[in-house]
Amino acid sequence: MSDAAETGPEGTAQAPADLAAADLSEAAAPAASALDRLSDLGASGGTVLALLALMSVFALALALAKTLQFARAGLGDAASVDAALALWARGEDRAAAARARAGRGPACALADRAMQDALAGLPEGARRESARRAAMQASDALRAWLRPLEMIAALAPLLGLFGTVLGMIDAFAALERAGRSVDPSLLSGGIWEALLTTAAGLAVAMPAVALHGWLDRRAEREEMAMEAAVAGVFARPAPPAPAPQEEAANDAAPPHPHAAE
Repeated sequence: MSDAAETGPEGTAQAPADLAAADLSEAAAPAASALDRLSDLGASGGTVLALLALMSVFALALALAKTLQFARAGLGDAASVDAALALWARGEDRAAAARARAGRGPACALADRAMQDALAGLPEGARRESARRAAMQASDALRAWLRPLEMIAALAPLLGLFGTVLGMIDAFAALERAGRSVDPSLLSGGIWEALLTTAAGLAVAMPAVALHGWLDRRAEREEMAMEAAVAGVFARPAPPAPAPQEEAANDAAPPHPHAAE
């Protein structure tokens, strides 16, 4: 007999392919059991659990989108802002504006705009209004879609508790319908199914709270950096506006007083 075949429990030879198929089926059994378990939990939680699942997916998508936005925007480029403000304080206006323009993040962009307005000779009131509008737009972009994430963090436990209350109502209603032939398993089974939605709501809310706090803190720090950048630009008087080119009074040189007629 070749070594490629093995003898089964009843003395029959099993091919290696059959053995591999048996191993795969045994390995897939726990995964199938886990999927069945999840399906049973979903059926027990009902509509509330489905809503919580959708909220968790939406919260994760929001957190990933905001993280990618902050990474692309270059938040936290304090070195460029500080270098630009140092050049501006020394009177190197053009170099300071170029350094701010080369940096990343809303703070650098706001500093560059304030410097460009100063170099253009705009009045201080107009420059402050321009900086204020730019800061508001940048702050609105930073905090976009943070409010829905905050609402998910607040509503998820409440929705889970609502599902628990509904489940408890169903459990006691089933207990009442049973009459005198009360089965304790009816009450215990209804209670654990009801508590399932509360656990799911807390599982959705806790990561959402943590993600919202982290993203909100990053946006707040960038807003503070923008405020400091604008304050640093306005701390020094604006450079004098470039004087317009004086037009020559006469294109030709004036005639000599003793010139021949």
